[in-house]
Amino acid sequence: MSDFTRLPDLALRTFGGSVVAANDESFAEKESLIRPGRPGFQAETFGAKGQVYDGWETRRRREPGHDWALVRLGLPGVIRGVVIDTAWFKGNYPPHASVEAAAVEGHPTPAELQAAEWTEIVPRSDLKGDAEHFFEVADERRHTHVRLNMFPDGGIARLRVHGEVRPDLSLYDGLSLDLAALENGALVTGCSDEFYSSPNNVIAPGLARHQAEGWETARRRDGGNDWLLIRLAGTGVVKLAEIDTRNLLFNAPGWASLTGIGADGQEFELLPRTRLQPDTPHRFRIGNARPATHVRVDIYPDGGLARVRLHGLLGGA
Repeated sequence: MSDFTRLPDLALRTFGGSVVAANDESFAEKESLIRPGRPGFQAETFGAKGQVYDGWETRRRREPGHDWALVRLGLPGVIRGVVIDTAWFKGNYPPHASVEAAAVEGHPTPAELQAAEWTEIVPRSDLKGDAEHFFEVADERRHTHVRLNMFPDGGIARLRVHGEVRPDLSLYDGLSLDLAALENGALVTGCSDEFYSSPNNVIAPGLARHQAEGWETARRRDGGNDWLLIRLAGTGVVKLAEIDTRNLLFNAPGWASLTGIGADGQEFELLPRTRLQPDTPHRFRIGNARPATHVRVDIYPDGGLARVRLHGLLGGA
């Protein structure tokens, strides 16, 4: 596994990604490429089209060319690495694949995307069956879409596109926004413990459907407390904090506090140590806050959080 996999999957369906088109999906649907979680499989499960696969599978090609799928990134950004997973495709995987990327603003149609200017970010590379393939990407440009090409045909279970979120925050000029949202460019840059799940889950879009979609630590035995550090979408003033413990019935923290960190490194209190309830969304107005670049979330003594939202204004106002 490569370090880039610690960054968000920009194409993930639960982050707003979509497989907008594919030239063929005869055996298994293109939408499977960006589903969350590991691909599943049950042997000797046959439908009208043959063995059922949790992935994208095309027909056997009998003419020149190759198969492709277009993916809109739910979180536009700078791509640092790609994972092509052929899990469970053993006799029907493509021997080669490549990935291209493009930056197309607005809401383009598949035809407009096909006509866009594409840049190869993963050259045509060898694949193996039933395996994950990790490809680092060296391209500093912001992209909104990727195109997965497989040569000549076959099945791919998952496509992961890891990178750094680069949203267009000009839409929020004069408006408030969630300064801690992954989709707005925030990122968890430090964490005391991530034994059960990734801390970046707490700033992911939407609500957590179960406790694995939040952040949960191991049981602490040393008398200390757990914490995470959020780099905000930009320097801003937090006006309203949401600390959500939904789905955490017996492993929610007892208390939490919030500390702002300014551009000069100075710390200041946003929310004092405050009692929390299990399986509950908590909302706290923040008064007299200063501009912050980061916010540290402390939980006492350990446990988990489903989501953290920090609503406010960009800049120093």
